[in-house]
Amino acid sequence: MIIAIDGPAGAGKSTVARRVARELGLLFLDTGALYRAVTWSALERGIALDDALAMGALTRSLALSFDQAGRVLVDGVAGEPHIRSPKVTANVSQVAAHPAVRAALLPLQRRFAHPHGLVAEGRDMGTVVFPHAELKVFLVASVEERARRRALEVGEPEAQGRIQSEIERRDHLDATREDAPLCKAEDAVELDTDGLSQDEVVERLLHLARAARNGGALRHEASS
Repeated sequence: MIIAIDGPAGAGKSTVARRVARELGLLFLDTGALYRAVTWSALERGIALDDALAMGALTRSLALSFDQAGRVLVDGVAGEPHIRSPKVTANVSQVAAHPAVRAALLPLQRRFAHPHGLVAEGRDMGTVVFPHAELKVFLVASVEERARRRALEVGEPEAQGRIQSEIERRDHLDATREDAPLCKAEDAVELDTDGLSQDEVVERLLHLARAARNGGALRHEASS
């Protein structure tokens, strides 16, 4: 079974997708970590992030994989915590906008789905990478809520305003890029997480997954 979870930055996709994968005994694919790994590698090598040809060549040259804990490896070296740095976060949307980078990562992402399926989260899982996924979910939250969560996550509640501006910038870049822009798949279920705890979001996703696995109807309000 393939579950594709898409949504904007800071919507909580990675955390809930990881928990859903664990509950269902499926592989968790953190596609954002792959793009972050490419960004980190480019910064480490001094490659200009706006050089599309160089970024595509770099991506094709990297050996990207995950360890047993689901953490990304870059040429066999642990990418954590480097790929989560503020500098990587500020630049990953620019890197992800390059068609050559996305093309290089597409077959790699699809290979992870075999043979047992997975839970994949990102920006274009349901629209491009896994268009035939048994379940597609578009996870959303207001920009204010996403900024509040991220500020608490990094232990800087006083920085919520700055973080909100950064999220709004990433939203714009993700939604307006030419190749695979962030958008909701036509057959995706939208789940608004404003006012919901992490446990409540996970439970609703599990309900949708079990309904999809059993062939049940999904065309209902996910917030009901």
